[in-house]
Amino acid sequence: MSLKLLSNTLFQNKKAMISRYYYANRTKKVTLYSKISPLGDPNTSLVPELDNWVQDGNKVRVGELQRIIRDLRKRNRFTQALEVSEWMNKKGICIFSSTEHAVQLDLIGKVRGFLSAENYFNNLMDHDKTDKTYGALLNCYVRQRQTDRSISHWQKMKEMGLASSPLAYNDIMCLYINLGLYEKVLHVLTEMKENKISPDNFSYRICINSYGARSDIQGMEKVLNEMECRLGNAMDWNTYAVVANFYIKAGLADKAVDALRKSEEKLDKKDGIGYNHLISLYATLGIKSEVLRIWDLQKSVCKRRINRDFVTMLESLVKLGDLEEAEKVLKEWESSGNFYDVRIPNIVVVGYSKNGLHEKAEASLEALMEKGRATTPNSWAMIASGYLEKGEKAKAFECMKAAFSLNVEKKGWKPNPRVVMDILIWLGDEGSPEDVEAFVASLSVAIPLNRQIYHALLKAKIRSGRDAHEILDRMKTDKIDEDEETKEILGISKKQINLNG
Repeated sequence: MSLKLLSNTLFQNKKAMISRYYYANRTKKVTLYSKISPLGDPNTSLVPELDNWVQDGNKVRVGELQRIIRDLRKRNRFTQALEVSEWMNKKGICIFSSTEHAVQLDLIGKVRGFLSAENYFNNLMDHDKTDKTYGALLNCYVRQRQTDRSISHWQKMKEMGLASSPLAYNDIMCLYINLGLYEKVLHVLTEMKENKISPDNFSYRICINSYGARSDIQGMEKVLNEMECRLGNAMDWNTYAVVANFYIKAGLADKAVDALRKSEEKLDKKDGIGYNHLISLYATLGIKSEVLRIWDLQKSVCKRRINRDFVTMLESLVKLGDLEEAEKVLKEWESSGNFYDVRIPNIVVVGYSKNGLHEKAEASLEALMEKGRATTPNSWAMIASGYLEKGEKAKAFECMKAAFSLNVEKKGWKPNPRVVMDILIWLGDEGSPEDVEAFVASLSVAIPLNRQIYHALLKAKIRSGRDAHEILDRMKTDKIDEDEETKEILGISKKQINLNG
C-alpha cells in the first residue's frame, strides 16, 4: 500500500457513512423532512434543526411532523423520533390525542426504559388513558421482559375492557416467546378465541414461531392449516416466509420451496422487504437461479432499490460463492445514486477474503480510499489475517497499519490478539526499531501494552545494536517483570540485568 493511500484514510469523509437508506435527489424541493432525513448519526440532535426551520419563517405542519416521527421509528432512530415528538408537544403544535401520547410513551420506553414510560403514563389525564396508551405501556413492559408488570397490566386491561383486540394478547405471547416459555403461547391463543377475539396474522405467526423454536414441525403445520382456513385470502407473505425458514432448519427443502412460492404469491409487488426475505431464504437453500429471478423481479416492479436491498442481495451472492455476480450488483449500487454505505462494498471484500483472494480484497479497499470513501479497521484486519495464513507477513503488517490508521479508538474496534502477536513476533525478528515503535504506538490506542509487545521492542533494539535499557525501564514503569523469555532475548543472566540502567 502506498503512503498516499494510507494517509488518505485519515481524511475520509464521515458524511459518507451517515445514511443507511436514503437516496440522493437534489432536484426536490427542500422540506423539513428532506433536511432531517439524512441526519442519521444517533448523536445528532434534531432540535436545533427544528428550531432553525421555524426561525427561518417556515411553516410547521402536523402531518409532516407525524410523517417524520413514523419514518424515524421505522429506521430505528428512536432517540431522534422522541426529540421530534417532545418538541411537537412542548411547542403546542397540536393537542395530543391518546394516539400521539401512545407514540410518545412507546418512544420513551425504547429510549429511557419502562420506568420513565410508566411515569409518563401515570401523569396522563384520565381521558388519555385509553386502550392505545395502556397498550403502549404493556408493550414497554414486554419489550424489557418485565414479566410480573406485563401480566398484571394485561389483567387490568382485560378487567377494564381495554383488551378487545389481538394486540394485548400478541404482546403477552411475544413475552413468552422471549422468555423461552413456548408452551404458554398456545394457551394465550386459546384464551383469545374463548373471549371471542379473532386472532390476526401476527397472532398465528407467534404460535408458528413457538412450535418452530421447538422443532415441532407437525404442530407448526397444524397452526398454519388453521390459519389458512380462518383467514383465507388475508394470509400474508411473512407467515409463509417464517414457515419456510423453519422447514430449512429442519432440512425439509421441498416444503421450504413450496412455502416460499406461497409467500411470493401473497407478496405486495412493491414490498422491497418481502423480496429481501425471499432472496435471503433462497440463498440459504442454495438455489442461485431463484435468487437471481427474485432480484430481477424486484428491480422490475420496485421504483428503486435502497441500500438495504443491495446488502441482502450481496450477502446472498457471497453466501452462494458467486463473486462474479456480486461484482455486477456492486456496480449497480455504485451507479444507483444511493448514499455511500461502507457495509455494501465490505460484503464483497469479505467474500474475496473468505475465498483466499486477499490481494483482490486489498485492491478493493485501496480503490475506495482513492475515491475518498470510508473503509473499516475490521476489513483491513481480516485481510491481514488472511495474509498471515499464507505466510505473507510483510503484507499483513501493511494492512494492520491501515487498520490502525482509521481512528480505531472512536470506532470501538479491538484487533485480533493472535494477528497482533504474529505481526509483533515477525517485527521483533525482522522489523526496524522505528517500525516496531510506530506499530506499538498504534496498538496502545486499542489494547494495553503487555510483555509480548515489549519483547518485540527489545528484539528490534538489540538486533540493531541499540541500547535496550530504555525499554527495560518502561517495562518496570508498567510493572511488567522480566521472565525467562526476557532474559533469553537479552542473552544475559538475571543477575546481569540492571533495570535501573
